[in-house]
Amino acid sequence: QVQLVESGGGLVQAGGSLRLSCAASGRTFSTYTMGWFRQAPGKEREFVGAISENSGRTYYADSVKGRFTISRDNAKNTVYLQMNSLKPEDTAVYYCAADPRSVTKFMGVYWGQGTQVTVSS
Repeated sequence: QVQLVESGGGLVQAGGSLRLSCAASGRTFSTYTMGWFRQAPGKEREFVGAISENSGRTYYADSVKGRFTISRDNAKNTVYLQMNSLKPEDTAVYYCAADPRSVTKFMGVYWGQGTQVTVSS
């Protein structure tokens, strides 16, 4: 089992940047695909991106491609989401997730509690 704790959310103006972090417990972090989802008010949770166990592959939603970057540090049991050129429509609660499946089958098995990101116009 993996426990996940997100941090780094906050309020930022449109065009700004934020970096989210997700710290994982357990010694098997490096065996999981890690990723991020988000959920805006009144909307369903949506996939943001994922990164493979060894950082060799990443996969992003079209809505964030070119603006968001996922990375991970297996030595620190941490995955990051660098968000640049933020837009008001990026406003959501962002959730970190872990999944033993591959990047292309990533759906999230273990979840963090979420961190709020608010982008003002």
